[in-house]
Amino acid sequence: MRLRHLLLPLLAVPLLTACVNDGATYEIDNTREHVLSLIREQPYFWDSKVNLYLVVSRMPACMRRHNLGAGTDKTKVEVYQVPSGAFIIKVGKKMFATETQTCESLAKMDGEPAEGMGQMMGTFRVKKGQLVFVKEEKEAAPAEE
Repeated sequence: MRLRHLLLPLLAVPLLTACVNDGATYEIDNTREHVLSLIREQPYFWDSKVNLYLVVSRMPACMRRHNLGAGTDKTKVEVYQVPSGAFIIKVGKKMFATETQTCESLAKMDGEPAEGMGQMMGTFRVKKGQLVFVKEEKEAAPAEE
């Protein structure tokens, strides 16, 4: 009987390690007070579906968690900023608009805006098994002659 009680928890360990539950943050103003964070949660180890959430925060004024729907553990999430200061979040083929003034708005978009996507800020992606935010490299200004 004792052996069975010892083996049972060991058998459960591989089942628990297969789940994804992590996050990464884009610091908008290079501060922890103004951020967009992506959270990934995989409720069942046997299902490849991962629930994606976007936390929009401008502390101390506001913070809100928005549901972006389902993806996989490899889904890339692109972040664009439009001139008004709002953000376009692209998850696969789906796009959402959000803002950090009240943090309340998350609107699903039917397609790219006529004015364009704005400036690409970076991408949430998996690197070496970890979810990270990779900032978009800005083109260097041409040297003056």
